[in-house]
Amino acid sequence: MITLNVNGTRHSLDIDPDMPLLYALRNHLELNAAKYGCGLGQCGACTVIVDNKPVFSCLVPSGSVGERAVRTLESLGSPQAPGQLQQAFINEQAAQCGYCIAGMIMRAQALLEHNKTPDEKTIREHMAPNLCRCGTHMRILAAIKAVVAQGVKS
Repeated sequence: MITLNVNGTRHSLDIDPDMPLLYALRNHLELNAAKYGCGLGQCGACTVIVDNKPVFSCLVPSGSVGERAVRTLESLGSPQAPGQLQQAFINEQAAQCGYCIAGMIMRAQALLEHNKTPDEKTIREHMAPNLCRCGTHMRILAAIKAVVAQGVKS
């Protein structure tokens, strides 16, 4: 039995502590925004925030998380009331197939929580680990820059 603090709620799960956090989130907590992409931490589709840092949830054993706070895309807003960054991605039409977008948004969210005014070089460097196979990187960059220009809201 392990306990995870996900999106501000504690969950006790009867799972193998070696189970990747991604599977615990998707299969046991029904939080399906983070996607399985490569299983090797090379694409970023599974990115979530753990202790205010973006991590590849496919590589993190659930049992290693402990009391650290886990946040998924579901914590930022809903389809009816998207968060600021989610709305910017919508406005900039940053999603083509949409598979990578949850991970992209979570990586960007982690950056903006630490640096409310990153320059383009900082954004590009921070976002580099996450890949978009459709090639919407320029729209993703535009969405993040739009949030910076609006002023990051907490």
